Amino acid sequence: MSGDGDDPKRGERIAKWLARAGVASRRDAEKMIAEGRVKLGGKVVETPATFIAPGDHVTVDGKPVAPPERTRLFRYHKPDGLVTTHRDPEGRPTVFEKLPPGLPRLVSVGRLDLTSEGLLLLTNDGALARRLELPSNGWLRRYRVRVHGRVDEKALAALARGVTIEGVQYGPIEAGLDARQGTNAWLTVSLREGKNREIRRVMAHLGLEVTRLIRTAYGPFQLGILPRGAVEEVNAKVLREQLGIDAPKRLREAAAAPLPEPPPEGPRRVPRARSARMGSRRPVRGREGPRGRE
Repeated sequence: MSGDGDDPKRGERIAKWLARAGVASRRDAEKMIAEGRVKLGGKVVETPATFIAPGDHVTVDGKPVAPPERTRLFRYHKPDGLVTTHRDPEGRPTVFEKLPPGLPRLVSVGRLDLTSEGLLLLTNDGALARRLELPSNGWLRRYRVRVHGRVDEKALAALARGVTIEGVQYGPIEAGLDARQGTNAWLTVSLREGKNREIRRVMAHLGLEVTRLIRTAYGPFQLGILPRGAVEEVNAKVLREQLGIDAPKRLREAAAAPLPEPPPEGPRRVPRARSARMGSRRPVRGREGPRGRE
């Protein structure tokens, strides 16, 4: 058996199979199974340890699930005002509703909250999404952050030692001042952990209000000049190089890479060549959702 509990003779566990098919992460797939939403051959699946064999018929909520395809990864320039979920109980517009047609069913690698924007990785392989989210990868997540308030550069530098706020411990954060005009400033912020709303909470701890937050990089993948609301597939060769058999070594190398100097004028000017390496040259423009609060 493999480390995931699969048996070559019996097949693949259904929760993992659903994740690879892009239905949901493995954890969410297990929840779907517990809720009785998954059927195999017309019968409700009772345990995520159920095995799937080639040719088996699987449905979720009565809809057939196609077998997993080759793993694909996409870069998406998320606008603000969209929720990173497939369904929102409050009825707010979601990332997946605004994607252009013709894409496979996708799940996100991590999330960006309603008012955050920038690079969001999407994949048709839920198992890959989970793998890329793991803090043990050590991937650097880089942001351009606009704040309102008085910036204390010494306090920013001290974040490199980590900080504890209301009992929550945050790991080292690299933060630097790029530009300042009156009570507004642009910062470059980089971290490797990415707890929920981490940047906003840390900045609030320093007396700064985040008025705009743009993710510009997730590990080796860059936002570059990808237009707002557009999707671009990562080239298969790049995917093999970054996530192939030598992935652990490559992840460490990418995580340890020094930060480039930020552009002085604003958050969107990135050299074209840097972006082109992370995907194809023809982005698919999507419909832009309504803007939310900054």
